[in-house]
Amino acid sequence: MYLLGFDIGSSSVKAALVEAATGQIIGAAHYPEREMDILAAQPDWAEQHPATWWAVVCHATHMLLDKTQVAPSQIAAIGIAYQMHGLVALDAQGEVLRPSIIWCDSRAVTIGDRAFRAIGEQYCLEHYLNTPGNFTASKLRWIRENEPDIFKKIDKIMLPGDYIAYRMTGEICSTVTGLSEGVFWDFTTNGPAKKLLDYYEIPETMLPPVRGVFEQQGRLHTAAAVALGLLAGIPVGYRAGDQPNNALSLNVLHPGEVAATGGTSGVVYAVAAKPLHDPQQRVNGFAHVNYTPENPLTGILLCINGSGSQYRFIRQIIGDNSLSYSDMEQAAGTVAIGSGGVTVLPFGNGAERMLGNRTPGSRMLGLHFNRHDKRHLFRATLEGIAFAFVYGMEALRDMHIPVKMLRVGNDNLFQSAIFSNTIATLVGSDIEMHATTGAVGAAKAAGVSVGIYSSVEEAMQGGTIVHRYEPEKTAEAYQIAYEKWKKELDVALHSPV
Repeated sequence: MYLLGFDIGSSSVKAALVEAATGQIIGAAHYPEREMDILAAQPDWAEQHPATWWAVVCHATHMLLDKTQVAPSQIAAIGIAYQMHGLVALDAQGEVLRPSIIWCDSRAVTIGDRAFRAIGEQYCLEHYLNTPGNFTASKLRWIRENEPDIFKKIDKIMLPGDYIAYRMTGEICSTVTGLSEGVFWDFTTNGPAKKLLDYYEIPETMLPPVRGVFEQQGRLHTAAAVALGLLAGIPVGYRAGDQPNNALSLNVLHPGEVAATGGTSGVVYAVAAKPLHDPQQRVNGFAHVNYTPENPLTGILLCINGSGSQYRFIRQIIGDNSLSYSDMEQAAGTVAIGSGGVTVLPFGNGAERMLGNRTPGSRMLGLHFNRHDKRHLFRATLEGIAFAFVYGMEALRDMHIPVKMLRVGNDNLFQSAIFSNTIATLVGSDIEMHATTGAVGAAKAAGVSVGIYSSVEEAMQGGTIVHRYEPEKTAEAYQIAYEKWKKELDVALHSPV
């Protein structure tokens, strides 16, 4: 028997098939090759049509079945991971009322800021672990204020993964994990965020019913089965946002365990034993995939917008399209720690939460035309992004969350030894690289709901560790470079715009 998992992003959909008995990855597919369109009718807006996600899910499924030749009758369950913080609005007939306002849309920032002050900053942090900010609840309030005719027609709202599960099963539901990521959940009452809903004048009836993350969310109905090329009746047994799911995929399930990823943005995700908030609001807190009122495991999420986007930008401005990231790593490796005095601040991808939502921008400092060449730029960029990770993880230290080990996937920036060794040495922890993906994790998690695995821990066992980075014995050169980087960041944060 096989398990099918999806990871539904804003750029593409990844699908994976896992053999249930062995946990081995049988095949994977992603679609489209070119990133899905994001609609931006106004500055700072970002929307996508939910129907596009569904069409891409169907296409990716057919690709995967064609590639693996696995019979649909052999698929035991389906799991879903998805882009977080989006808003899908349905009418009473279950039809989508408008394009989804997705995670990177920032139109509701001022709405969330007003709510934070009006409801009370301490109250929001203690009850929701976050400011209302630009999360899903604030996006819904934006519709109420700006599109009242649409708001009146809304029967239920959902997150992107809820919508895909709905298209598969015809059943409308969500999870505590999902509601918490939209700031619809009160961690002190273990129920909907009534005070925020009342302030925003959002009826609680708009929220979907809650089911367990590892509970059957419904079964594939006939029309969906035909569209996907599968058989009707397959259970949809798991759903979670991409970052909690990435942590699950890396077997980060217990207090003190930490996952990280270095894609377009960088993320560090730590599991805490109970709901925690950062008084400085540098990180977000959400119910982890295995959260229960009795065991309230919470995911503390640090996001760094300027991560892989910074390294890709450096590659582009060098102007050599034939240059691979492996070539860049090799060239950077010929330069000593500290990059010959060149410092890069990688904050050119919007406001950074860990910097108080300020936008210092991307900066390159200390460049000398007669001493430095592209090798120094490559190393300085990798170090600058790594320093941003280390700087952000100081928030975890302040919250008394130890980082004993980072678990990462076998992709993105952590494939760079320069990048990974810098973080490992400065944080003083090993970095363990696993051969897995979010779609694989979602597939395995679905196996829990149908009894193939007795627990989430059992489902996630048996992953392959492909590499381990260890802190270097001598950290002095890294520390000197990092302290210089922090001084430059402090200057940037306090310089006039």
